[in-house]
Amino acid sequence: MKIAMFTNTYLPHVGGVAKAVKILEDACRSLGHEVRVIAPHFEGADGSPYVLRVPAIQHFNGSDFPLQLPVPNRIRSFIEDFAPDIIHSHHPFLLGDSALREARKMRIPIIFTHHTLYECYTHYVPMDSPALRRVVIQLATDYCNLCDRVIAPSESVARLLREREVVTPIDVIPTGIDLADFSGGDGAIFREKYDISPDAKVIGHVGRLALEKNLSFLAEAVANCLENDHEAVFLVVGDGECRDEMLEILRTGSGDRQIRAVGELSGRDLADAYAAMDWFVFASQSETQGLVLAEAMAAGRPVIALDGPGVREIVKDEENGLLLSGHASILDFSTALSCIMHDPELTHYCSENARRTAEDYSIDRSVQSLLASYQQLIAEHVPPSHVDLTHWDHFLAGIRIEWDLLLEKMSAASAAVIETPANKAHFD
Repeated sequence: MKIAMFTNTYLPHVGGVAKAVKILEDACRSLGHEVRVIAPHFEGADGSPYVLRVPAIQHFNGSDFPLQLPVPNRIRSFIEDFAPDIIHSHHPFLLGDSALREARKMRIPIIFTHHTLYECYTHYVPMDSPALRRVVIQLATDYCNLCDRVIAPSESVARLLREREVVTPIDVIPTGIDLADFSGGDGAIFREKYDISPDAKVIGHVGRLALEKNLSFLAEAVANCLENDHEAVFLVVGDGECRDEMLEILRTGSGDRQIRAVGELSGRDLADAYAAMDWFVFASQSETQGLVLAEAMAAGRPVIALDGPGVREIVKDEENGLLLSGHASILDFSTALSCIMHDPELTHYCSENARRTAEDYSIDRSVQSLLASYQQLIAEHVPPSHVDLTHWDHFLAGIRIEWDLLLEKMSAASAAVIETPANKAHFD
């Protein structure tokens, strides 16, 4: 197959979607499929004949996300030269709109992965408000209904989309991880590199240090444990706008001696970081799936987390970690963490089960499921790919998709003042 992927985030950006796209791209290519990626330009991005980088404003509104600039002719030429069998969109706006345009003009199927709760990211946009969040929810919902199939990374997301009246067929396919990579890290080397004692009790966290990740809650809960146990160390892997606030909270109880904030890591360094941890903590409740949870479990690390969508599917209380109520207090979280830290039998039991849980999130399983969805869509799509399309066909298709996208935007705008089924649905 020839697969074109459109994404608003891609390497070297560090984030769940960028990582998911790269994992999928590499896995499909390793199986003999041709893949091209259309993504915004990022500072420090490497050149590749397989990736079209479109111009973008860097660090939009102070975030680590770029804002793509419109270059339709450049995208059109790239896609025509490649002639894909299917288009996979990873966002419902910006390059997601471009993905829809190209799919309709070429009369090929388009599949969309609903990676993110977009309404949780409106604080990156000027004039954030409840009305804007309603607009974003409606926009993503209508986008789903313009695509031929939707991929939900968890049952929680699939259930939410159906409640929002998405009628497009939905397949539940978690993003895969490389089990061998994350199970083969060297924690001893990592601890030595970052001056962490071999006997230290290492609490770990990996991810973007962003507002929507509930990091002040996490930092306060961990700070309590650090203050009460001087052998404990908190290892933070990642970076973002909440880094300084998080570290300030942690330092109030223990100072710098018990904190290791090592920044963004990838590849072998990231695997070694997971291996250096004893327990993994997570407090986000804005996840569509907990990819870092699967990575930590592949390394055999029990997870202590708040119950929430995308988390409850993987964390099973007292089996592979501890799952607290989504309404748990900071004291509840720190108490649970302290209990498992002082219970070696429970830690060992959860560690063994965590490795088994991670097997459900292997790249092979995920990619095979996704390729089956691709193949089914291509087989069902009409007209057959061998039909020659005239310039007039492309023109009419272009008019139709622009009309559909206009209606989508008008529907989203109306959601700012009119309650819709999409905005009545709750993700919990």
